Amino acid sequence: MTTPFDWITMAVFAAIVILFLQRSAAPVARDTMLHYLPPALGCALANYLGNHDQPGWATLILGGVVAYVAIVLRPFGRS
Repeated sequence: MTTPFDWITMAVFAAIVILFLQRSAAPVARDTMLHYLPPALGCALANYLGNHDQPGWATLILGGVVAYVAIVLRPFGRS
C-alpha cells in the first residue's frame, strides 16, 4: 500500500463488497454476483495502471467504476 491508487481502489472495492453483502442478506435477491464483476475488475485494473505510472488511465477507469456502481447497482435507492 504505497500509492494513492492502492488506498482509493481498496476503499471503492470495500464499498462494493459491503453493498454485495448487504444485498445478499436481503429476502429478495435483485442482483446477481455477475453485476459486481465489472467494478471489481475495474478496481484491479485501475490499481495496476496507477501503480505503473499511468495515473490518467487509472483515474478514468476508476471514474467508470464509480459511474457503473451509481447507475447499475444504485446503492442509495431502488425503484
